[in-house]
Amino acid sequence: MNVYYNTAGVGDVLLLTIGECPREERISETKGDVVRICNSQDEPVAYNIFRASTYMDVKENGSVEVDQNLVDSIHEIFDKNEVEDKLEVDLRPKFIVGYVTEKEPHENADKLSVCQVDLGDETEQIVCGAANVDAGQKVVVARVGATMPSGLEIKPTNLRGIDSNGMICSREELGLPKDPNEDGIYVLEEDAVIGTPFS
Repeated sequence: MNVYYNTAGVGDVLLLTIGECPREERISETKGDVVRICNSQDEPVAYNIFRASTYMDVKENGSVEVDQNLVDSIHEIFDKNEVEDKLEVDLRPKFIVGYVTEKEPHENADKLSVCQVDLGDETEQIVCGAANVDAGQKVVVARVGATMPSGLEIKPTNLRGIDSNGMICSREELGLPKDPNEDGIYVLEEDAVIGTPFS
């Protein structure tokens, strides 16, 4: 789930996005200050909460950090406006230290590698195009659901027939200064702890 708040851009409205649906297929329902936006199967893909500042103190301008307190506050707003939905939110850190346990060439693309990456609590398969990626490296992984500084949202994808869940990041993709001695992904020091948040 991604949450945004920008009074200058859209007014006193908390914007929640939890799924995708073409604009022309969206169905909206208003209950008090909450607009529930669904797909044709009545599955919520977004919510707009109007008069947000009367319910909560939002300090951010732009992307809002999603934590348990925010989720609890949104559920209280839903209750007050008779919205029966409950949000299921993955609150695990979205940027995390991973360890590349295996790297194999992509069978359908010369410049892509298929990596198995240990994230501490699980192993994910990630297709990576960086020339410097290799087994035995500690790296920064953007999990599915992460939003990059560029605004790109990380989603499960299939790259030339191979599933990929997440992204192994470069310094530039993380909004960090480029290292002139490093071309490709950001390789962390050996003392980085697998599974810990990267910030």
